[in-house]
Amino acid sequence: MKVNTQHSIRMLTLAVVSSAFIGLTGCATTGQFEELQTKINAVASDASSAKADAAAANSKASEALRIADEANKRSLATEERLGRAFNKSMYK
Repeated sequence: MKVNTQHSIRMLTLAVVSSAFIGLTGCATTGQFEELQTKINAVASDASSAKADAAAANSKASEALRIADEANKRSLATEERLGRAFNKSMYK
């Protein structure tokens, strides 16, 4: 019985010492927390800026696609007119 009690006391002591060690080494200072918060805010700001840049790029890409579609339609219309003119000149 005495051996079990000593063993339990040793385990309890070890647990308390381990907990104290982990607790003391794991605590962050206020300065470290503020530094981390500053870094998080900077990353969030960069992400917002990147999102705005992506939206602007998407808008420009949509405009470029619209212009390209318009140019393609004009090209097809011109090709059709030239084909008609060619046929007219060949069979006149």
